[in-house]
Amino acid sequence: MVDDMKVRAGQCHCGAVRFEVSLSDDFNSIRRCTCSYCRMRGAVVAMAEMGGIKFLQGEDVLTSYRFHTGSAQHFFCSRCGIYTHHQRRSDQSLYAVNVACLDGVSPFDFPEVPVMDGVNHTNDTGRPTRRAGTLRFISAD
Repeated sequence: MVDDMKVRAGQCHCGAVRFEVSLSDDFNSIRRCTCSYCRMRGAVVAMAEMGGIKFLQGEDVLTSYRFHTGSAQHFFCSRCGIYTHHQRRSDQSLYAVNVACLDGVSPFDFPEVPVMDGVNHTNDTGRPTRRAGTLRFISAD
């Protein structure tokens, strides 16, 4: 891991999978997506470059899922079912990491999360990724 300031520890819900991740741009890269899969999963993700995830334990416990073109690979703990990360379709040199798996981080820590248009994916349209909107969290307190 190159920059210790951006290295964060993470794990799945049951703790079988534990990892460290070096986020490419800390939390400046957070986002959600409107594709059918991400819409159902509902995770907020941040980006890590290839090699930016170091598994401390449980890499063998991960299972994966691919859909549509099969180029994006989504990883889950086979015991508790929690999505930890995926290799991105639009840039396979990047991983998107579930921020809810990072120690001390909640998706509700971010008052605004950009939502990207995954229905009209850049690899399908040939056009740059479009921002579909913004997800806002407003605390009741």
